[in-house]
Amino acid sequence: MAQQMRVEESVQFAENPEPRCPCVLLLDTSHSMRDEPIGALNMGLVAFKSNLIKDPLAARRVEVATVSFGRSVEVVHDFVSVADYTPPVLTTGGLTPMGTGILKALDLIEARKAVYKTHGIVYYRPWIFMITDGKPKGEDRSAVVEAIKRLHEDEDAKRVIFFAVAVKGANLDILRQISVRPPVMLEGLNFVDLFIWLSRSTQQIAHSQVPLPPPGGGQF
Repeated sequence: MAQQMRVEESVQFAENPEPRCPCVLLLDTSHSMRDEPIGALNMGLVAFKSNLIKDPLAARRVEVATVSFGRSVEVVHDFVSVADYTPPVLTTGGLTPMGTGILKALDLIEARKAVYKTHGIVYYRPWIFMITDGKPKGEDRSAVVEAIKRLHEDEDAKRVIFFAVAVKGANLDILRQISVRPPVMLEGLNFVDLFIWLSRSTQQIAHSQVPLPPPGGGQF
């Protein structure tokens, strides 16, 4: 199985040797996101795909992985190209193991960078894009402490770019401790505009340009 995967990767990179822009969508699927919020989040993921796929270069360069944290921390899907990305239909439940989710996202990025290096693929600095309406809950405090430490070290070393998006109810004090840059505030449930901004920002990076700043002083 592992050998087959390596062969598939070799073919994939031979057919498309473009530099890669890896992006992890780290999504809160705890019980508090039930009903309208999770429905709006799912619609935003569809908008993200539909906007990115319109840009041929971004479609060849951007790779997306999705990690959810709720009942557990789940890799909904590992890194895939935009063309192969199918927006998941997320469901809710459980608490908010945010620290564990961040650690899983960082591990995914390190593993993907190792694959790029093996195949001689250049890559842009990876993004982690976390959306939450709460605070870390249902996990050992040590996971949160380790997540903050690793995330700040990786930011300082320019190994990752992390954005925290705060939905109504999110604990901003904790998000400011976790994230090097201020949390982005989401007004209401405007996930579609949020993901359109993200898709356009990743397009900018894919074209070797500066990503777009969040509009409205960091509010959507």
